[in-house]
Amino acid sequence: MVVSLRKRTQATNPRSDLPRFLAADDPDSELDTVCEECRSGKQPAKLLLCDKCDKGFHLFCLRPILVSVPKGSWFCPSCSQHQIPKSFPLVQTKLIDFFRIKRSPDSTSPESIGKKRKRTSLVMSKKKRKLLPYIPTVDPQRRLEQMASLATALRASNTEFRNELTYVSGKAPRSANKAVLEKGGMQVLSKQDAESLAMCKNMMDRGECPPLMVVFDPYEGFTVEADRCIKDLTIITEYVGDVDYLSSREDDYDGDSMMTLLHASDPLQCLVVCPDKRSNIARFISGINNHTPEGRKKQNLKCVRFNINGEARVLLVANRDISKGERLYYDYNGYEHSYPTEHFV
Repeated sequence: MVVSLRKRTQATNPRSDLPRFLAADDPDSELDTVCEECRSGKQPAKLLLCDKCDKGFHLFCLRPILVSVPKGSWFCPSCSQHQIPKSFPLVQTKLIDFFRIKRSPDSTSPESIGKKRKRTSLVMSKKKRKLLPYIPTVDPQRRLEQMASLATALRASNTEFRNELTYVSGKAPRSANKAVLEKGGMQVLSKQDAESLAMCKNMMDRGECPPLMVVFDPYEGFTVEADRCIKDLTIITEYVGDVDYLSSREDDYDGDSMMTLLHASDPLQCLVVCPDKRSNIARFISGINNHTPEGRKKQNLKCVRFNINGEARVLLVANRDISKGERLYYDYNGYEHSYPTEHFV
């Protein structure tokens, strides 16, 4: 029996797009259309059809993989003639405008702050490990190259640069972000760690970005690499984007790396960070395949939620020393274990 598939653009829900007995009752049934990569017609709910050539591709067989069905027209790698994104101009004035860089008389550096804190006793430092501000690259030309790499990725993904959580009309208001609603409680960021985070924000405002390069890999897509050695417990970045209610996003099959912000007892109070419209370098840091030992070994960052001045915030922090040239990875499923990472590279 030949089962005809509708074009994937006729519906945003990939499962309702298929006959009920194939999409839900018998997910291992095979269709006449097969994936061009694995030559299997199984898991039809995850099989995309190119809007030009009608050839099929599993979401997880594509490189880079897709975790959800994209909205609008979709074209396979052959039909799209996918090329490396055009690089952002390496022009200081353009980068200053793109990142809204502000010049500040405050020249406080992580090194100078460290000198002031040397008086802290060894006993106190052993009680709690402190978060460290990142140390920017000294060479201003290399910093421009780092920022241009991020600007290239943001522009290619139609994302506006923001370095803080954004609250947009029609989504969750800022008043909904109450850390006290976290199920089981949320750890409070200490005063000293808050100073380190503020230092990172101030450095970014001045154009002193984290020592990271965003690179395009045809196999993995945009990824992030360390451009110098990074110490354990260094703050890499805050995970930012539009704040919305999870209940408003549960049927969003085009969700792009949504991050849990608030896991409340009441499901209607749960919040997520959506980086698809506005975000920073966090959007391009890869997740591990936490279903395999090899995938878990890649992890060099941890995702931590903190109560900062009564609001929930998400930080990406180094969980070990990171070498120059090493790609950054963290576990998308640090809390609810619901993100489909089994096909991650």
